[in-house]
Amino acid sequence: MVVCGDDGLAHRLAAELRHVYGEQVTLVVPASERSVRPPVVGRARAASALLDRMVTAAVGRTGNGGTAGSAGVTAEPPGGVRVMEAPEPSETALAEAGVERADALALVYDDDETNIRAALTARRLNPRLRLVLRLYNRRLGQHIEELLDQAAALAAGGSAGAGFDASTTVLSDADTAAPALAATALTGTSKVLQTGGLLLRAVERPPAQAGVSTDPGLATLALLSPTDGTDPGGDQGPALLPDAATVRAGDDRGTVVLEQVSYAGPALPVGRGVMPWFGSLFSRRLRWSLAGMVGCVVALAVALWLVTGIHPLRAFYLTLLDLFAIDDPAIGESVGRQILQLLSGLVGLLLLPVLLAAVLEALGTFRTAGGLRKPPRGLGGHVVLLGLGKIGTRVLTRLRELNIPVVCVESDPEARGLAVARRLRVPVVLGDVTQDGVLEAAKIHRAHALLAVTSADTTNLEAVLYARAVRPDLRVVLRLYDDDFSTAVYRTLRAAHPLASTRSRSVSHLAAPAFAGAMMGRQILGAFPVERRVLLFAAVEVAGHPQLEGRRVGEAFRAGSWRVLALETDGTLVWDLPDTYVLRNTDRVLLAATRRGLAELLGRRPRTPTA
Repeated sequence: MVVCGDDGLAHRLAAELRHVYGEQVTLVVPASERSVRPPVVGRARAASALLDRMVTAAVGRTGNGGTAGSAGVTAEPPGGVRVMEAPEPSETALAEAGVERADALALVYDDDETNIRAALTARRLNPRLRLVLRLYNRRLGQHIEELLDQAAALAAGGSAGAGFDASTTVLSDADTAAPALAATALTGTSKVLQTGGLLLRAVERPPAQAGVSTDPGLATLALLSPTDGTDPGGDQGPALLPDAATVRAGDDRGTVVLEQVSYAGPALPVGRGVMPWFGSLFSRRLRWSLAGMVGCVVALAVALWLVTGIHPLRAFYLTLLDLFAIDDPAIGESVGRQILQLLSGLVGLLLLPVLLAAVLEALGTFRTAGGLRKPPRGLGGHVVLLGLGKIGTRVLTRLRELNIPVVCVESDPEARGLAVARRLRVPVVLGDVTQDGVLEAAKIHRAHALLAVTSADTTNLEAVLYARAVRPDLRVVLRLYDDDFSTAVYRTLRAAHPLASTRSRSVSHLAAPAFAGAMMGRQILGAFPVERRVLLFAAVEVAGHPQLEGRRVGEAFRAGSWRVLALETDGTLVWDLPDTYVLRNTDRVLLAATRRGLAELLGRRPRTPTA
């Protein structure tokens, strides 16, 4: 695997590929990036130490006569990862990085043009190369993806052959980080799998207690290592993808189950009464004024009916005529009728300014907000989202897809996400979050979580600290650009509020797993670590796989290697497939597999990761 980039995402991606998927990685970075400390990936802190040693070696070689203007290998430690310095991903640099022999190439520079130019060069050098590009322009990305795939097909002569996978995948930071941010706000974990419109997560559960039933989840993925002293050397390890008999026999061991990330809190109030739009169109005082006028008209009509003895409908009609001053004067009528006519005329005069206020307020509502809603009264259990920029807009869309109530806070009235919030009818508070009263207007004291994803680290941190002062137990998730700063903030907030859920994430931390999965192939959806091992999740076409095609689900299951979890039909997943269901060549299934099992299933050469 070859990774080319100029920021923290490149380092994070290289470490993810090496220490989660066990791949050999070449990292190509500009000379100015040689002093950047690569981030830690999950539990594998040894990865950080390894990359630190690589960077130290890189600095030492550069200081001993290396030139920043030419490509060259600056470090090649024995762990299977090497670092190259190149000012740009030119044809010479890509060739020296081994693109002609590589399985996949990731281009994650911050500049779209640099990534596109390097992708065209790499496709010419190796038509069978899997390409993963980081592009901010999604529409351009779709065209580039089609162009590069077509070039690969033409270079292959129309016959891909077995195991040929020259796919091109275009991703953006915002799209890949949004599901993880949404899941973190709900469950506190960013390790999620997105497929079939669902967010899935792997959850560790303690051994089941006698007589206590637990939710089995969507599937049991693994049995954890024994903790009762029966395996003192730790040689047994976790049992990945166990069969039903093994699960029953291991009732004294913890389990890892697959669960759907969902929201079980209150729904977002949309209004009261038959016409909920009425409440958002007119203010509360104006609604009370209109209700008072209607009450006066009804009272006058009832009084006229009682005084004159005419039919109630005629009494109501005459009252309206008097109200709008279009009835004849009650000359020669009884005194009671004349008094009621005068009172009706007075009410009509009072009604004119109320009607004028209603018209002006309705026009103002349509003109200024055009649908921007204010947080409704009684709202609680919602997510407060700070920032409607590139990341915030994607997070908002994902939260609403999960039917999670959201209140947005944005300081820029021209922000790109306001149109999305208006279309989704999400309440928005316009104002600077650092000013007093803004978070209170978003009902932060009754919120479920706070998501701070503005582009300014200091703004996110200030908002989180202020929210914690209002609600010490509030779950907070803040986006920070720098990995080291993110780790320091997380540790400090956890120490200050040990009972509250705190998550501090950089976009590169959240985006790297999606980029790594795409480099493994379009089938790979993600990976979950289980102690010292890893489970991969893939969407696989049944056709062409004799281990699946024509077999029943129960027969296709191989304990410790792979397991069919769900059947994909029309973009949705069907869970709880019976063991007697026969897999057809037109089916597409979601399966969990070990690294070696998936390599065997897909006909690839398995790789053995270093310790």
